[in-house]
Amino acid sequence: SMVNAVYKNAKRGGKTNFTVGIEDDLSNSSLKIDEFINAAPAGTIRCKFWGLGSDGTVGANKNSIKIIGDHTNKFVQGYFAYDSKKSGGVTISHLRFGNEPIKSSYLIDQADFVACSTPSYLFRYDMVSDIREGGTFLINSIWSPEEIGAQLPAKVKNIIASKKLKFYTIDANAIAAKLGLGGRTNTILQASFFYLSQVIPYADAESYMKKAAEKSYKKKGDAIVKMNFDAIDNATQQLFEVKYPEDWATATEGAAMQVPFGSDYFNSTINPILEQQGDKLPVSAFTPDGVVPTGTTQYEKRGIAVKVPVWVKENCIQCNKCSAVCPHAVIRPTLASEEELKNAPASFETKDAIGVKVKGLKYRMQVSPFDCTGCGSCAQVCPAKEKALLMKPIAEVVAAEAKNFEYSATLPETKAEYFDTNTIKGSQYKKPLFEYSGACAGCGETPYVKLVTQLFGDRMIIANATGCSSIYGGSAPTCPYTKNDKGHGPAWANSLFEDNAEFGFGIHLAYKARRAAIETKITALKAAFERADYAEGVAAADAWLVGKDDTDASIAASASLISILEGCKDCGCDLDTLEQDIYKDKDCLVKKSIWIFGGDGWAYDIGYGGVDHVLASGEDVNILVLDTEVYSNTGGQASKSTPTGSIAKFAAAGKRVKKKDLGMMAMSYGYVYVAQVALGSNDAQVLKALKEAEAYKGPSLVIAYATCINHGVNMTGAMAEMKKAVDCGYWNLYRYNPSLLENNENPFTLDSKDPTGDFGEFLQGETRYSALKKQYPAVAESLYEKCKTDSEIRLASYKAKAAK
Repeated sequence: SMVNAVYKNAKRGGKTNFTVGIEDDLSNSSLKIDEFINAAPAGTIRCKFWGLGSDGTVGANKNSIKIIGDHTNKFVQGYFAYDSKKSGGVTISHLRFGNEPIKSSYLIDQADFVACSTPSYLFRYDMVSDIREGGTFLINSIWSPEEIGAQLPAKVKNIIASKKLKFYTIDANAIAAKLGLGGRTNTILQASFFYLSQVIPYADAESYMKKAAEKSYKKKGDAIVKMNFDAIDNATQQLFEVKYPEDWATATEGAAMQVPFGSDYFNSTINPILEQQGDKLPVSAFTPDGVVPTGTTQYEKRGIAVKVPVWVKENCIQCNKCSAVCPHAVIRPTLASEEELKNAPASFETKDAIGVKVKGLKYRMQVSPFDCTGCGSCAQVCPAKEKALLMKPIAEVVAAEAKNFEYSATLPETKAEYFDTNTIKGSQYKKPLFEYSGACAGCGETPYVKLVTQLFGDRMIIANATGCSSIYGGSAPTCPYTKNDKGHGPAWANSLFEDNAEFGFGIHLAYKARRAAIETKITALKAAFERADYAEGVAAADAWLVGKDDTDASIAASASLISILEGCKDCGCDLDTLEQDIYKDKDCLVKKSIWIFGGDGWAYDIGYGGVDHVLASGEDVNILVLDTEVYSNTGGQASKSTPTGSIAKFAAAGKRVKKKDLGMMAMSYGYVYVAQVALGSNDAQVLKALKEAEAYKGPSLVIAYATCINHGVNMTGAMAEMKKAVDCGYWNLYRYNPSLLENNENPFTLDSKDPTGDFGEFLQGETRYSALKKQYPAVAESLYEKCKTDSEIRLASYKAKAAK
């Protein structure tokens, strides 16, 4: 009766601050009342699965719930917690199965079964404490039962032994790789779960899993279905129990737990969130205005890659293409003198740098293994006769390469006189001011963002539309935008789909007004300097007034003027107030590079009215559209950028109308710079377009083709996929530069050649197109042909413009 009274009180919203002794059913144990109320019924099996976003863990667990719920009389409950990363983030699946209705709260803190799909989680999260005594722990790892003891932290071994857990290991990644499944370990681990948990007889589970796999993957083709069938058949054969010794309970030696350490803000606010303890932070830990420090992803060190690139110096031709395409800025070239390298680790091998400007310097391409996602794009694009990057298991190289990267980070940034940012090779010597983001492994968007920050990042301000680029660009708790050694880097803010273009436009107008005000003050200061016969001051003020709208000139003039102001702002003369006002607004002295980022869902669809308004304004702003031809962030809905015949949500039977030509619409104004680019096809053209767009004194629009995981391709070959798209005429490269009209030149340049690739072969290489033939064979060929015709008509219109 006491429990019932408290339960009723709790349901009415009352507080319960005491514990109740329950003597009958619970054998003298004492529980907090809220734990008693939420306790699962007897016979309930509680399971937690720690997964890596995109490895299929969540999808497999949803199938498991359906299998058990649909084929047995058991009640089921599932809750899925994700972090804010794209694929590659932490996922935690909480599942319950029981013979009575489940009324428990969603989160499980005492599980019968815990599975971990990523071994690096062992060193970052406390997973085993959540397992009840005698429960089961399954880990996906490369270690055999005999090796695993040496790899575990002492704390983990203590808990496993003291709780007498059943401990199993499986190398699901090796099985998946052998079967052609890449990093999709979900089916293998799902089969292991059913085998170990015996929630239902395994023979039944095996049959149900195969039916679920067929339903899930039949759209992707019979080969994918067979791979998953083979994964189920192979799983239990490669599952091994770890027979650990009793002295694990008191072990004091083992691998070290990872303890990320960074700035005070990271240690006090970010790290608790990364450790899944964020709910314990008080509101006061966060700033009311939402402003957060940049450059905090550098401390995460997620360690999620299975394989990472290792540099083979003898094969390297020093083109830096691998650095240019890296989605996460984890592989970078270094240039240093022998004197600067005198304290380098023995494994930090270098070779003589190639080039007149860098004669006498040493060169190395270095990866950060803990930040790498293992996509392999860098190795795939290497043009050397024998690849200069080899993908190796992270366990084999992580110790040496992590030490090497830490050392490389201590080297000074490469001096400007050593490189030319008008080349891809030269641009990669500049520090990326966008690094270690939470984008998908192999992401086609982020290399563009990274390159823009390398070119203009030290004076950039970015307005970012909601979408993939806002999630990997500024999602809590860390920020991938960072600063150079001088403390300069991008300022970034996120707005909505429907108003981001106007948001960025407003930022531009605000700076324009502030610079106009400071121009008036500097004009007055120049006149005062002239009256005082202060020649140095006059020259500095005049240089700024003349060069304020030219990037390089404004940077040099601003530095000189600031030096003058710092030398005389407190001199006690009549100009003190004016000088102090100018100095206070010194952030306006250097010409800012205003960029507006977003995807095709924003630019072609929901935000198009704003994009059009800003382009029509004639103002000096730059728009970068990351075009994946689909709403990527929300799961693959069709946008006006989606071409004919492509399958997407809201176009499940293939899109029936052609892709909107945003570039041609913008060109119709006649005073908008427009470029269409594809990094994997022509990186030099991308670089040229970005530089021309930023230099153009007016609105610019750069539309960048980005291969996406939603296309249904192997993201290791994201850059190769871009090249195929251009080679077959599916995507065209061009630049429309209105500045050329001043010299009576044709402003339109078609940068891609006549198609040589097989258009149909390209379409069939992407699931978004190939699935159409399997599901709707009656209309597939006609839609494929229409897609090709649409592309041919579009190319013909570009050729006509280029010929004028």
